[in-house]
Amino acid sequence: MSAVPTTSKPAPRRGRPGYDQDAVVAAAVELFNRHGYEATSMGMIADRLGISKSAIYHHVPGKEQLLEVALDRAISELEAVLDRPAARERPVDQRLEYVLRAMVGVLVDELSNVTLLLRVRGNTPMERRAMERRRAFDHAVADLIEEAAKSGALRSDLQPRVVTRLLFGMINWITEWYRPDGPLRREELGDSVVAIAFDGLRPRG
Repeated sequence: MSAVPTTSKPAPRRGRPGYDQDAVVAAAVELFNRHGYEATSMGMIADRLGISKSAIYHHVPGKEQLLEVALDRAISELEAVLDRPAARERPVDQRLEYVLRAMVGVLVDELSNVTLLLRVRGNTPMERRAMERRRAFDHAVADLIEEAAKSGALRSDLQPRVVTRLLFGMINWITEWYRPDGPLRREELGDSVVAIAFDGLRPRG
Protein backbone atom coordinates (compact mmCIF):
# COMPACT_ATOMS: atom_id res chain seq x y z
CA MET A 1 0.00 0.00 0.00
CA SER A 2 1.44 3.39 -0.92
CA ALA A 3 0.90 6.92 0.23
CA VAL A 4 0.83 9.80 -2.21
CA PRO A 5 3.13 8.63 -5.05
CA THR A 6 6.30 10.60 -5.65
CA THR A 7 9.24 10.08 -7.96
CA SER A 8 11.76 11.41 -5.45
CA LYS A 9 11.95 12.55 -1.86
CA PRO A 10 11.21 16.27 -1.89
CA ALA A 11 11.23 18.49 1.15
CA PRO A 12 7.95 18.42 3.13
CA ARG A 13 5.23 20.37 1.39
CA ARG A 14 3.51 23.08 3.38
CA GLY A 15 0.15 24.73 2.99
CA ARG A 16 0.77 27.23 5.76
CA PRO A 17 3.94 27.58 7.87
CA GLY A 18 4.02 24.93 10.60
CA TYR A 19 1.81 22.37 8.85
CA ASP A 20 3.30 19.61 6.74
CA GLN A 21 1.76 16.32 5.62
CA ASP A 22 2.50 14.64 8.96
CA ALA A 23 0.53 17.32 10.81
CA VAL A 24 -2.38 17.01 8.40
CA VAL A 25 -2.43 13.21 8.75
CA ALA A 26 -2.24 13.43 12.55
CA ALA A 27 -5.18 15.84 12.68
CA ALA A 28 -7.19 13.65 10.30
CA VAL A 29 -6.52 10.49 12.34
CA GLU A 30 -7.56 12.25 15.55
CA LEU A 31 -10.87 13.19 13.97
CA PHE A 32 -11.36 9.80 12.29
CA ASN A 33 -10.96 8.10 15.66
CA ARG A 34 -13.23 10.57 17.43
CA HIS A 35 -16.06 10.93 14.91
CA GLY A 36 -15.56 8.06 12.48
CA TYR A 37 -14.08 8.22 9.00
CA GLU A 38 -17.37 8.71 7.18
CA ALA A 39 -18.50 11.52 9.49
CA THR A 40 -15.23 13.46 9.18
CA SER A 41 -15.03 15.98 6.36
CA MET A 42 -12.05 17.74 4.86
CA GLY A 43 -13.55 20.95 6.22
CA MET A 44 -13.41 19.56 9.76
CA ILE A 45 -9.75 18.64 9.29
CA ALA A 46 -9.01 22.13 7.97
CA ASP A 47 -10.81 23.70 10.93
CA ARG A 48 -8.86 21.49 13.34
CA LEU A 49 -5.60 22.83 11.91
CA GLY A 50 -6.79 26.37 11.34
CA ILE A 51 -6.01 26.26 7.64
CA SER A 52 -8.04 26.29 4.44
CA LYS A 53 -9.22 23.17 2.65
CA SER A 54 -7.09 24.15 -0.33
CA ALA A 55 -4.02 23.97 1.91
CA ILE A 56 -4.86 20.35 2.76
CA TYR A 57 -5.25 19.51 -0.93
CA HIS A 58 -1.72 20.81 -1.34
CA HIS A 59 -0.61 17.69 0.60
CA VAL A 60 -3.06 14.97 -0.49
CA PRO A 61 -5.73 14.52 -3.19
CA GLY A 62 -8.48 13.72 -0.70
CA LYS A 63 -9.67 12.18 2.54
CA GLU A 64 -9.08 8.59 1.48
CA GLN A 65 -5.39 9.27 0.96
CA LEU A 66 -5.11 10.57 4.54
CA LEU A 67 -6.63 7.32 5.76
CA GLU A 68 -4.33 5.34 3.49
CA VAL A 69 -1.21 7.05 4.81
CA ALA A 70 -2.24 6.43 8.44
CA LEU A 71 -3.09 2.76 7.88
CA ASP A 72 0.12 2.17 5.95
CA ARG A 73 2.19 3.62 8.78
CA ALA A 74 0.56 1.35 11.34
CA ILE A 75 0.83 -1.83 9.26
CA SER A 76 4.36 -1.11 8.03
CA GLU A 77 5.60 -0.75 11.61
CA LEU A 78 3.99 -4.07 12.57
CA GLU A 79 5.38 -5.83 9.49
CA ALA A 80 8.85 -4.51 10.27
CA VAL A 81 8.76 -6.31 13.64
CA LEU A 82 8.75 -9.69 11.90
CA ASP A 83 11.73 -8.78 9.70
CA ARG A 84 14.09 -7.96 12.57
CA PRO A 85 16.80 -10.51 13.46
CA ALA A 86 15.40 -10.90 16.99
CA ALA A 87 12.14 -12.15 15.48
CA ARG A 88 13.84 -14.61 13.15
CA GLU A 89 17.10 -15.92 14.55
CA ARG A 90 16.52 -16.82 18.22
CA PRO A 91 14.93 -19.87 19.87
CA VAL A 92 11.21 -19.85 19.24
CA ASP A 93 10.14 -18.84 22.76
CA GLN A 94 12.55 -15.87 22.67
CA ARG A 95 11.28 -14.89 19.23
CA LEU A 96 7.69 -14.98 20.43
CA GLU A 97 8.52 -12.93 23.52
CA TYR A 98 10.32 -10.38 21.37
CA VAL A 99 7.44 -10.11 18.90
CA LEU A 100 4.85 -9.60 21.63
CA ARG A 101 6.95 -6.94 23.32
CA ALA A 102 7.62 -5.22 19.97
CA MET A 103 3.91 -5.30 19.09
CA VAL A 104 3.17 -3.40 22.29
CA GLY A 105 5.91 -0.93 21.39
CA VAL A 106 4.39 -0.30 17.96
CA LEU A 107 0.96 0.11 19.48
CA VAL A 108 2.26 2.76 21.90
CA ASP A 109 4.38 4.57 19.30
CA GLU A 110 1.61 4.52 16.67
CA LEU A 111 -1.34 4.54 19.05
CA SER A 112 -3.70 6.68 16.98
CA ASN A 113 -2.85 4.96 13.70
CA VAL A 114 -3.15 1.45 15.16
CA THR A 115 -6.45 2.41 16.81
CA LEU A 116 -7.70 3.47 13.39
CA LEU A 117 -6.42 0.26 11.80
CA LEU A 118 -8.31 -1.88 14.31
CA ARG A 119 -11.54 -0.02 13.50
CA VAL A 120 -11.36 -0.38 9.72
CA ARG A 121 -14.20 -2.51 8.35
CA GLY A 122 -13.25 -2.90 4.69
CA ASN A 123 -15.74 -0.48 3.16
CA THR A 124 -13.44 0.40 0.25
CA PRO A 125 -10.82 -1.49 -1.80
CA MET A 126 -8.09 0.46 -0.03
CA GLU A 127 -9.45 -0.52 3.39
CA ARG A 128 -9.70 -4.14 2.29
CA ARG A 129 -6.06 -4.10 1.22
CA ALA A 130 -5.14 -2.75 4.64
CA MET A 131 -7.14 -5.50 6.32
CA GLU A 132 -5.44 -8.14 4.17
CA ARG A 133 -2.03 -6.91 5.31
CA ARG A 134 -3.20 -6.88 8.90
CA ARG A 135 -4.52 -10.44 8.59
CA ALA A 136 -1.22 -11.58 7.06
CA PHE A 137 0.61 -10.14 10.05
CA ASP A 138 -1.82 -11.80 12.47
CA HIS A 139 -1.36 -15.15 10.71
CA ALA A 140 2.44 -14.84 10.94
CA VAL A 141 2.22 -14.29 14.71
CA ALA A 142 -0.27 -17.16 15.01
CA ASP A 143 2.19 -19.41 13.16
CA LEU A 144 4.90 -18.40 15.61
CA ILE A 145 2.65 -19.31 18.54
CA GLU A 146 1.89 -22.67 16.89
CA GLU A 147 5.61 -23.29 16.38
CA ALA A 148 6.32 -22.45 20.02
CA ALA A 149 3.60 -24.85 21.15
CA LYS A 150 4.90 -27.70 18.98
CA SER A 151 8.43 -27.18 20.26
CA GLY A 152 7.31 -27.65 23.86
CA ALA A 153 8.04 -24.03 24.76
CA LEU A 154 4.38 -23.50 25.75
CA ARG A 155 1.99 -25.50 27.89
CA SER A 156 0.64 -28.53 26.06
CA ASP A 157 -2.82 -28.27 27.66
CA LEU A 158 -3.59 -24.95 25.93
CA GLN A 159 -4.85 -24.78 22.35
CA PRO A 160 -2.57 -22.50 20.25
CA ARG A 161 -5.59 -20.96 18.50
CA VAL A 162 -7.10 -20.00 21.83
CA VAL A 163 -3.76 -18.62 23.02
CA THR A 164 -3.51 -16.56 19.83
CA ARG A 165 -6.95 -15.02 20.29
CA LEU A 166 -6.31 -14.23 23.95
CA LEU A 167 -2.93 -12.61 23.26
CA PHE A 168 -4.26 -10.49 20.41
CA GLY A 169 -7.26 -9.51 22.50
CA MET A 170 -5.07 -8.41 25.38
CA ILE A 171 -2.68 -6.42 23.20
CA ASN A 172 -5.28 -4.85 20.90
CA TRP A 173 -7.45 -3.79 23.84
CA ILE A 174 -4.61 -1.54 25.01
CA THR A 175 -5.78 0.98 22.41
CA GLU A 176 -8.98 1.47 24.40
CA TRP A 177 -7.41 2.43 27.71
CA TYR A 178 -3.74 3.36 27.32
CA ARG A 179 -2.89 7.06 27.60
CA PRO A 180 0.58 8.22 26.49
CA ASP A 181 0.55 11.00 29.09
CA GLY A 182 -0.26 8.57 31.91
CA PRO A 183 2.14 7.09 34.47
CA LEU A 184 2.71 3.77 32.65
CA ARG A 185 5.80 3.83 30.47
CA ARG A 186 6.11 2.04 27.15
CA GLU A 187 8.67 -0.48 28.48
CA GLU A 188 6.62 -1.21 31.60
CA LEU A 189 3.59 -1.98 29.49
CA GLY A 190 5.59 -4.40 27.33
CA ASP A 191 7.03 -6.05 30.43
CA SER A 192 3.54 -6.49 31.89
CA VAL A 193 2.13 -8.09 28.74
CA VAL A 194 5.07 -10.50 28.44
CA ALA A 195 4.94 -11.40 32.14
CA ILE A 196 1.21 -12.11 32.08
CA ALA A 197 1.51 -14.12 28.88
CA PHE A 198 4.58 -16.20 29.62
CA ASP A 199 4.01 -16.82 33.30
CA GLY A 200 0.81 -18.54 32.22
CA LEU A 201 2.06 -20.10 28.98
CA ARG A 202 5.36 -21.70 29.89
CA PRO A 203 5.27 -25.37 30.92
CA ARG A 204 4.92 -26.00 34.63
CA GLY A 205 7.46 -27.82 36.72
